Amino acid sequence: MTRRTLAQLIPALATLTAAETQPTREVVKQNLLLLGLEFKDEQLDMMLPSIKRALANYASLRKINIPSETEPAISFSPMISGMTLPSGKAIFKPSKLRKLADWKNIEDLAYWPATHLGALIRSKRISSTDLTKMYLERLKKHSPTLLCTITLTEELALEQSKQADLDLKRGKYHGPLHGLPYGAKDLFAVKGYKTTWGAEPFKDQSFDYNATVIERLTAAGAVLCAKLSMGSLAMGGVWFGGDTKTPWNIEQTSSGSSAGSASATAAGLVAFSLGTETLGSIVTPSTRCGVTGLRPTFGRVPRTGAMALSWTMDKIGPICRSVEDCMLVLRVIDGPDGKDMSARYPAPVHWEAAAPVNKLKIGVLRDNFTRITDEVRKKHYDDALAALSKTGMQVVDAKLPEFPAGDLVLMLNAEAGAAFDDFTLNGGAEKLTSQKANDWPNSFRSSRLTPAVEYIRAARARTLLMREFHKFMGGYDALVSPTGSPSLTVTNLTGQPQIVVPCGFPNNNALGLLFTGHLFEEGKLSRVAKAYQDATEWHLKRPPGF
Repeated sequence: MTRRTLAQLIPALATLTAAETQPTREVVKQNLLLLGLEFKDEQLDMMLPSIKRALANYASLRKINIPSETEPAISFSPMISGMTLPSGKAIFKPSKLRKLADWKNIEDLAYWPATHLGALIRSKRISSTDLTKMYLERLKKHSPTLLCTITLTEELALEQSKQADLDLKRGKYHGPLHGLPYGAKDLFAVKGYKTTWGAEPFKDQSFDYNATVIERLTAAGAVLCAKLSMGSLAMGGVWFGGDTKTPWNIEQTSSGSSAGSASATAAGLVAFSLGTETLGSIVTPSTRCGVTGLRPTFGRVPRTGAMALSWTMDKIGPICRSVEDCMLVLRVIDGPDGKDMSARYPAPVHWEAAAPVNKLKIGVLRDNFTRITDEVRKKHYDDALAALSKTGMQVVDAKLPEFPAGDLVLMLNAEAGAAFDDFTLNGGAEKLTSQKANDWPNSFRSSRLTPAVEYIRAARARTLLMREFHKFMGGYDALVSPTGSPSLTVTNLTGQPQIVVPCGFPNNNALGLLFTGHLFEEGKLSRVAKAYQDATEWHLKRPPGF
């Protein structure tokens, strides 16, 4: 007979209807069975008064109006005991550009990296207004095919680009992103425009403020051209307008949930974009679309003004055409804003593009590669590792510690259920198009049966995982694996940063090479990934037809 505390039973009983507010011994017993628990009859009888009081408390709590942007009075830190943050001043030493390539038609610039476009604008060889108009036209032309745009912010973009040109004329330069057109996943609040979260019930939702990252990009002179598609409430690639496609294969979804951000960047519809990740939503679509995606350390970028899904796992990051572009964007959106309780780490961003990499030690998660059976894919990954070895870095085999990290994802499901609790209880979840077993509506309802004790136990196990992974990472400067590596789940739980870069397009199916770094060391991680990009040309490839 298993003995557990009352706290494990109460969440299951919270699903009782109003007609069942006087639970009986049999009702309690049946609820316990759902949790795999069993108590003696006399113990059940003793529990009944406490359960009745708890049900009354739940009913009272549900009467409190809690705005969707409200964080719980707890927060997650990826830091473990004994760790210290990187110190010193931020370092920003981008690559020195050689002579820029010639171009005849402005649309030739659609696939240029942000580093090069920024140099064009600063030298006044092109105006932000002209560049913005070009990208707006490409968005209008290709979005219906890719289903990657929810709202075109044309009026705002033209206003911002005009201001960027005027500022530059007056000698007011805002930095490398000055005048560059970008797109943002449609879960970031933008004043004056709808923020739909990709879901039918929120199609007309709007906020009277801007998300922190949008404010910071505006201050850096960047130009917002579009609010890009996302999987409904940040799951997959399907939103209320359809299934977002990858430009490499329009018969294939771009995956998600930062579906439109990856698709639009890959198709040359924006200079760069913003995405978010909870459990793969930057890395996976970036892989599918053949672009570079950076998921920063948890807590580095404030999420104020972004839809919450999991307060202990949500992260914001850039999706770009190159590693160096990602670092330009990270430099702007980084740092606490005094509002997001989890973004409290003033860790400097150190980016030295030309710093040597020959002394860095890279751990190859070999078993992640050997389990690939497709010979074409295997050849691409073998070539990728060979190219990495030629960079001068020390490349050695490594193996992830054994840990049931997947079991800890119950924390995400429970937090998502809490984030959309009112939405579920008032019937809103039933209005979502996708209603299959693996979709959010069923997950939100099922999360009601997650006991508080089990959630906290998972959180404690997460601490063990963080300690073990931190110790493991101590032997390497970075790890490398294919995108489908278990390290994706592990690091979304531990908070370590990852960056994915394209490494091949067999039969127009993009492959990604995934790099994992130390907490708050995105600069070193990106130097490793940049060394690979400098040795190859996959990030320069363009999807046919776009």
